[in-house]
Amino acid sequence: MDITVVVNAEIELLTAVKSADVRVLERLLHDNLLFNLPDGNTITKELDLESYKSGKMKIDFLEAADQSIAIIDDTAVVAVTISLKGNFDANPISGVFRYIRVWKKFEGQLKVIAGSCVPLN
Repeated sequence: MDITVVVNAEIELLTAVKSADVRVLERLLHDNLLFNLPDGNTITKELDLESYKSGKMKIDFLEAADQSIAIIDDTAVVAVTISLKGNFDANPISGVFRYIRVWKKFEGQLKVIAGSCVPLN
C-alpha cells in the first residue's frame, strides 16, 4: 500500500467530516466500524452517520497536524492530532484531540475499520 493513498484518504475523510458529507463518509467507513469516543463510549458507523444526517454534529473548524502513518500489509494505522471547534447536539465542542485510525483495503478501496480519540487539553 502506498503512503500517498493513505494521506489522500485521510484528507478526504477530514474534508467530509468538516462538511458533513454523509455520502463520502458512508463510502470511507466500514460497515462494522467501532470507534471509541473521548468519553469512553464506543460508536458504530450507523451512529456516526446519524449524527451528521440529523445535524447534531456540526464542525466549524478542523485542522490536522503531527500525522504518523504505519503501513502493515493491507492495513494502515494513522495517528494524528486534530484541533477542532463545533457543536454536538447544541453543546459546544472545542479542543485538541489525538486520534488513531485503522484503515484497511477492501477490493481496492480503503475503509476505516476502527479508531479512537483522546483529548490533549
